[in-house]
Amino acid sequence: MTLSRAKRLAPVIDMAEKAEREAARQLGHFQGLVGQAEGKLGELERYRSDYQQQWLTEGRNGVSGQWLMNYQRFLSQLEGAIGQQMRSVAWHRQNLDKARAVWQERYARLEGLRKLVQRYQDEARLAADKREQRLLDELSQRLRQQES
Repeated sequence: MTLSRAKRLAPVIDMAEKAEREAARQLGHFQGLVGQAEGKLGELERYRSDYQQQWLTEGRNGVSGQWLMNYQRFLSQLEGAIGQQMRSVAWHRQNLDKARAVWQERYARLEGLRKLVQRYQDEARLAADKREQRLLDELSQRLRQQES
């Protein structure tokens, strides 16, 4: 009886496994997007650092007002791009956190179902062992009665 309960759960476990695999795939996808966004942010920050280093180099030799205005304008645009990329990284991290929560929930559900099936299988084995022991006891008792 309990073994049939375990077998009836097989389609449910299949669906839960598919849902967990899809959630894991989504989690990997969002991890990749976070990595890409963080990479772009790193590139922008390195570019800003290089550009600031150029200011130090050029500044020692003296710069024109036009060069300084262009430098400040470009640096301002670069700071804006960095800020926007930081927001993008944060947004991707939020999506990653949501995907991780979905995966954890689906994984926990799948593990719960697997434990339930294992319990049903253990109960079925125990019941079968008891039936077998009862049959052996009856057979042994009959043999003793026949010997007497």
